[in-house]
This record gives sequence, structure tokens and C-alpha cells, in this order.
Amino acid sequence: MPQEAPLSWLNIKPLQKEYLTSRFFFEQMKDRFKLRILAGESGLDKKIVDKNLHRPGLALAGYVGLFTHHRLQIFGNTETYYLKSLEPEARRKAFSTLASFDIPCIVFTSGNIPDDDVLAICNERGIPTLLTTIETTQAIYQITDFLDDQFSLHTNIHGSFIDVYGVGILFVGKSGVGKSEVALDLIERGHRLVADDVVIATKKGEGILMGSGTKMVGHFMEIRGLGIINVREMFGIRAIRFQKRIEVIVDLEVWDAKATYTRTGLDEATVRVLGVDVLHVKLPIVPGKNITVIAEVIALNYLLKHYGYDASTEFARKVEQGIAANALTNSETPERVIPYFEHDFE
Repeated sequence: MPQEAPLSWLNIKPLQKEYLTSRFFFEQMKDRFKLRILAGESGLDKKIVDKNLHRPGLALAGYVGLFTHHRLQIFGNTETYYLKSLEPEARRKAFSTLASFDIPCIVFTSGNIPDDDVLAICNERGIPTLLTTIETTQAIYQITDFLDDQFSLHTNIHGSFIDVYGVGILFVGKSGVGKSEVALDLIERGHRLVADDVVIATKKGEGILMGSGTKMVGHFMEIRGLGIINVREMFGIRAIRFQKRIEVIVDLEVWDAKATYTRTGLDEATVRVLGVDVLHVKLPIVPGKNITVIAEVIALNYLLKHYGYDASTEFARKVEQGIAANALTNSETPERVIPYFEHDFE
């Protein structure tokens, strides 16, 4: 069973946004989606409280029993062409029925510009109405991804997060244990820094935990005894990345003779963060121990397991085969077999 994340490195309670404003959505997505405001600018402070979208086809036809008006509304070709097919009076009536609800925002996709009477109603009711040239299916996918990210469960973790051979390794532990120094050594060896000191962990989907840094800290690091350094400026753009999936959590701790550490690796430990189980490695630190190389081995071993090879399981299988073979000889002291290497005298 996975253990819950220890409070020693989980700094705060899980957080989740309750809402975001239409203004925030527009400001964040206007360049990516080439959004522009058609009407309802006075209502940009309306709140979007749901990460899901809605296409109001039936609501335009008059049935509002299941109209989820609190969601961001998407008007694609179907909705736009339907409105344009109506006579002016019928169009105003159909859209007025929809606009009587407190709609946070409407996005017209595929470059479809509604008629002036529709825009006039949006201005009158203060409904932010946006236009994008992106086709409907792609717009829905990208907007949903953005809203899902904004409304996702997240928390702050004190640690150093590094991409090692494509594996996201989060180093945690008590303050001063050497997380940043390990991260710096890995960067010097060609690996990539995601975040140091404060790592924002965000739950994406059911089993994915993404990690990123904060805008304020960026890719700066604090090295005790030296001060603040800028990894991007010092090591170049190849030494950083902005986000990565958290796949392994390495818990650095000072060696404790009374503590139990895994010896075979047959029993993998996991830790639960925001409801996601992540591989958890407790790594004791003693003088002379090369944590950097061990971190690289952790990443490579994780990749081997991902592609179907588990060294611990393979070793256990060979031991069992050896025991079974000795048992077949019915000898209490089986003869030792010495490997023979032909013409090898080095």
C-alpha cells in the first residue's frame, strides 16, 4: 500500500482554484488562440467556475432544461449557421433566451462572426464574446486543456526537480541535506533543471503528476556558501525545462543505523501525492557516497523497468534456479563450479 506524503516535505495543503475570470482567460489565451473581443467587454470580470465546456445547440432551439449556463460556451459552425438561418426576429428571440442566463463567456470558433443583433444582445447583457480562427474541434481541445490545468489540484513541495535521462526525479528531504547541490552536480553532467526550492506539483488526469517552478524563482538556485546562481545563464538553454512529469521521488536523509533501507529492490515503495502514486526511494547519505551517480542509476533503472526489464526480479529468478538445481543433486555440500575463461590470464 502506498504511504501518504510525509509532512516533512509537503509544505502546504492541496489547493484548487474556485474560479477564474473571463478577463484572465482572455489575457492568457489571446496570443495563443489569436482571440479578439467582439462584444460584452463590460462583463470580462464574470467568473468561470467549471473546467468543462458547453455547446448550446439545444438551448438555442429553446430547450434549456439541461443548459449548463455557468460553463464557457462554444459556438462552432453548427450554432453559428443555425442562428444565421433564422429570420431576424426568430434569431433575436432564440439568442435572447440563451442570454437570459448568467453566461460567463462565449467563444465563436472557426472565424465565424455572428450577426450584429446577436452582438448587440451580448453588449446589452454584458456577456464577453470572443472570436478565434481556430477550428472548433481543435479549439475545444486546447481550451479544455487550459481550463483543466487551471482547475487542477496542486500543491507546493520543497525540493529540487531534475530531468535525468528523460525521467523526472524530485529530490526531497530536510533543509540543508544537499538537494540543490545534487541538482547542480546533475546539471553539470548534462541533465536539466525544472525547478529548485519550490516545486509546484499539479495533478493532470487520474495518474499523472506534473512538476514546474514558480514564475518568481524561475531557474535560479541557492547554493549555500555561494549564493544565488542563474542556471539558464550559466549553463545555457539546454540545461533547463519548464515542466516535467514527476516519476520518482528521492528522499535524501542522513544515514540512520536504526532505519530500514531496501536491499534487493523487490518491494517497491510508493508515496501518494494529490492522489497519485509515485515511486519513492529513500536514499541514505554518508560521507563519500556519490549521490549524483546513484541518481543517474535510479533513472536508468526506472527506464529499464518501464521497458520490461527488472534486475531485482531477474536476480531473484536466478537465485531460485540455483537453489532448485542444487536440490536436485541431493548433496548437502554441492561442488562449486568455477567459471572457465579460455586463454584469459590478465
